[in-house]
Order: sequence, then C-alpha cells, then structure tokens
Amino acid sequence: MEYTALTIETKDGVARLRLDRPKQANALDRTLWTELRAALDELDADPAVRVVVLSGNGRHFCAGIDLGMLATLGPSDPDPARASEQLRRTILDLQDVITSAERCRVPVIAAVHGACVGAGIDLATACDLRYATADASFVVKEIDMAVVADVGTLQRLPKIVGEGVTRELAYTGRAVSGTEAHALRLVNGVFDDVDALTAGVDEVAAQLAAKSPLALRGTKHAITYARDHTVADALDQVATWNAGTLASADLQEAVAAATERRAAVYRD
Repeated sequence: MEYTALTIETKDGVARLRLDRPKQANALDRTLWTELRAALDELDADPAVRVVVLSGNGRHFCAGIDLGMLATLGPSDPDPARASEQLRRTILDLQDVITSAERCRVPVIAAVHGACVGAGIDLATACDLRYATADASFVVKEIDMAVVADVGTLQRLPKIVGEGVTRELAYTGRAVSGTEAHALRLVNGVFDDVDALTAGVDEVAAQLAAKSPLALRGTKHAITYARDHTVADALDQVATWNAGTLASADLQEAVAAATERRAAVYRD
C-alpha cells in the first residue's frame, strides 16, 4: 500500500512506523486514521517484523484528532435514530484503528516527544511499551472539548496508571510531563531529549527483536488476554497456547544456544 500520511522503515526485525503530518503536529485526519490501521495490519502480517516502534515526525508525537475531521463527525441523516446509528458505527471504527496497535501480534513501542494529546494518548496506551522525553506533554484533552473520550483512553489508562490517576487526568485535562508520566508509570522510561529517546528505544527494540518471535507473540497475547479475563481463564488460555507451540524449533535453538554459549538465532 502507498502511504501518504505515515512512513515505514523495516530493518533487522524492527519496523519504524512514523506519523508523518509534521505541519499539523501529526493530528489524525481521515487519511491518517485509515493508513494507520492498514500499516499496523500490514506489519502484523509480515513475518520479518518482530517489533514495531511508533513515533511522530517533527516536533510532536500526536496532537490528537484533526479538528477539521472532528467538525464533520456530526449526524447527517434527518432521522435521529439513523443519525445516531451512523455516528456509533464511526466511533466503533475509530476505536478499531486504535485497537490495531494492541491487536498487532508483535510488541508495539511508542516513542513520545512533544505533544501527546487526546487521540495521541489513546494510541500510546494501546501500545505495549511507552517511552518519552522529559519535556513531552501528555493531555487527556477531551474534557476541554466538551466530549467524553471514546476511543480507548478511559478503558486502557486505568489498567496502566490506576483508576484514581485516570480520573484526575480525565476530569482536569491537565498536562503531564514525560518526567511525571514516568513517576505515574504511564511510560516505562524517560530520556533527556529526542536523540536519547531514539537511541534508547532502538536499544530496547533490538533486544526484543533478538528474542524468539513465537514466544514474544505468545507472551504479548497472554498478557493482554489476562488483563481482560479471570486468572482461571487466563491460565487455561496460556496452557492451550503452550500445548500448541511449546515443542517449537525456537525452543530447540534456545537450548542449543545455551549449551554452546552463543547467541540464539531464530527464524522469522
């Protein structure tokens, strides 16, 4: 697929996916919404991709939904019921775009600098890991636009930082720096500047790309499944997964590498 609002570069098992509307602070317009899901689905299907690093070109990670697009989301059918149904379908579709990062089988790492606002936080919280610059700015902005955040933040953020912190951020709409986000456990690590962020995230991505791809995908699935199910259900799920995948070529390679005291090399 030809992309106009984002770029993809894949090397050594790491796909670098960059939002590419720098003049608009990478605000998500209709094109970027469409391309983001297509890109994540494409990377999910590519066996050569073991890790995805998601970032933004320019000064910001993502300024949220494009205001021009937001203005067009109102009802268009004269029948209120049909208009409501249309709007609900649109919201569900936008939710699915964000969920594509969570649905992607391989780990997705968000590298956040500058503004991460509104839908930008929706996107970041759908990623597996988040890293930021100290001066990044996280804002759950929807309350100040007189709307309820509806594409993922209110559902995923409490699982990351807890209910109390989520309520405060969602009710007040206040900005949280990268440093505070780290203290709140919203991000896994914080860096002094963009160059340090890029280098640090690249190091993490390289470490993950060297792991067994099959085990990494299974681990992501098990953690996500456990988050949304009972312990008993999650134990049953991981038992089923390992029953089908434990006797893998990756396990044989891991044992051989440990015995021979060398780095393991796994197939895609």
